[in-house]
Amino acid sequence: MKIGVAGSVGLDHLMTFTGKFSDSFVAGSLEKISLSFLVDSLDVRRGGCAANIAFGMGVLGLNPVLIAAVGKDWPDYEAWLSRHGVDTSHALVSESLYTAHFMVTTDDDLNQIASFFPGAMSEARNIELAPIMEKSGRFDIVVISPDDPEAMLRHSEVCRDLGIPFAADPSQQMARMSGEEIKLLIDGASYLFMNEYELALAMQKTGWTDAEILARVKFRVVTLGSQGAKVESASGEYVHVGCPQENSKVDPTGVGDSFRSGFIAGLAWGLSHERCAQVGALIATYVIETTGTQEYRFTGLEFIARFAKSYGDDAASEIAIHIKN
Repeated sequence: MKIGVAGSVGLDHLMTFTGKFSDSFVAGSLEKISLSFLVDSLDVRRGGCAANIAFGMGVLGLNPVLIAAVGKDWPDYEAWLSRHGVDTSHALVSESLYTAHFMVTTDDDLNQIASFFPGAMSEARNIELAPIMEKSGRFDIVVISPDDPEAMLRHSEVCRDLGIPFAADPSQQMARMSGEEIKLLIDGASYLFMNEYELALAMQKTGWTDAEILARVKFRVVTLGSQGAKVESASGEYVHVGCPQENSKVDPTGVGDSFRSGFIAGLAWGLSHERCAQVGALIATYVIETTGTQEYRFTGLEFIARFAKSYGDDAASEIAIHIKN
């Protein structure tokens, strides 16, 4: 399966705060928040939604095509992704801007407050899918993850016009996009990825009901935090999977991206939605156990053994033939 992954590439500034953000909020004064948190650590790691998703697919043995605008500081990051199976040959390299930066602080309850500086990502609106496909071949599916909103809308429009299945993943850009933009992005998607909060926000911004959003896409995948994820459709399909037991909870940054990488990998392997979601949940578990979104490591045998422990031997046997040792 030829997979294109469009979205952000960035550097993550990961900070930890000992305490709970909620302890600093004053009821009745939320419209005038002015807070400062003294953080205990700062790690700078590779990140960005498209890069995280593509990296996860590469680790699982696929060769996704990265569709992204990157900065003039790209060479080191490009070498890293290429070494892990990602086709980076079609990235748009800015002549003047640096790669995007994501700054996030995580509290003891794994709640997060984040900011994002787009940098070179603002040039993603200049990327055209057709020339990329002329060189790499027609995509079987395009994952449209958080990016410059104009680029996201253009990619979804091109996919609809050309009849290319696409997965819409507005997530972090949900707050920035208007209701009409969200409608344009998700309408006709083969897969819509959201968490529970993002789904509620989409309903609020678009004015669509839960059922109306579900009717606009072929399948909707909603991540449920520690409760796993569900896959549903307007035609009545419903699948719920739980999360594997984590060894530790270190940092939730990139967990959603890694889930998507595993889910799409499962689709590429021709697996059921249940297995796709289980693969995604296990990759997400590896991520929450590490600092950084692309720092997790496992061998094929380790992955299969942990999958069997979480979901059973029969489930593990279905994915084993696709996992390289």
